[in-house]
Amino acid sequence: MPRDPFDGLRAFLLVADHKSFTKAARELGVSAAAVSQTIRALEGRLRLPLLQRTTRQVGLTEAGLAFYARLRPAAGEIVDAIESLNTFRDCPAGNLRLTVPRIALPLVIEPILPQFRCAYPDVSVEIAVDDATVDLAAKGFDAGIRIGKFIERDMIAVRLTPDITWSVLGAPEYFSARGRPRTPEELVHHECILYRFPRSGALHRWEFVRARREFTVAVPGKVVTSDSLLLISLTRGGIGLTYSADLVAAEDVVAGRLERVLEKFLPTRPGLFLYFPSRMQAQPKLRAFIDLAVARLKRAS
Repeated sequence: MPRDPFDGLRAFLLVADHKSFTKAARELGVSAAAVSQTIRALEGRLRLPLLQRTTRQVGLTEAGLAFYARLRPAAGEIVDAIESLNTFRDCPAGNLRLTVPRIALPLVIEPILPQFRCAYPDVSVEIAVDDATVDLAAKGFDAGIRIGKFIERDMIAVRLTPDITWSVLGAPEYFSARGRPRTPEELVHHECILYRFPRSGALHRWEFVRARREFTVAVPGKVVTSDSLLLISLTRGGIGLTYSADLVAAEDVVAGRLERVLEKFLPTRPGLFLYFPSRMQAQPKLRAFIDLAVARLKRAS
């Protein structure tokens, strides 16, 4: 393994600053002999003498003076760089990068972001909208939002919404024209709007429960999209039925633009969660977002 190029530099700087092995050793918490050995190893590695030693004083050689003149400002820059991290450690600051699915926009991002920006003006926020599973580390994200069932087990997950009850939805105009399915199996006689998973390319199979037994139905459909919010918009237009989270369609249901069917057959699943690697949770910017989001969930509960 190559030798650490920084090995011995702090000892050299302290000896050069104090013109004393003893004072440098005291600051480093080691013996003067240990400092002398470190300097000799550094000089051997550089193949140049850096210090002139006499019984009375310690001075710098010509090479040592040139080296010190370059090294001392660089060391100051390193100290400043370390101290600058206090900005990130002591209060929320920096750029918070999130990857979120489209259904999280009205449910989480739009309600929380204005309050978050007002409370933490030193944090900029970048939101990448993507329904596919994303590798946070590979893409440089601090955290992501996904439905609970799609989050990897090695991630820390913080709940952002209540559990989701899935719904089969249709516009009143559709039901007037085509009637209402009474069982999941009757969906094969209806026009359905389907969702395709962006990453795998697989079609979402509609899930149901009967007598505590879960099953899926491969419903027919001539319209397919990978946009979860477009599903709702197209369903409002009356061209077919769709399968969606109740939280996403809640306003349309209350307003009468959409109606639920087959409610007794529909499962409840974990809702939306903020997820991230454990090492990321110490970041004040992420911690602030988590605290605000959790507080909002408690108020809504």
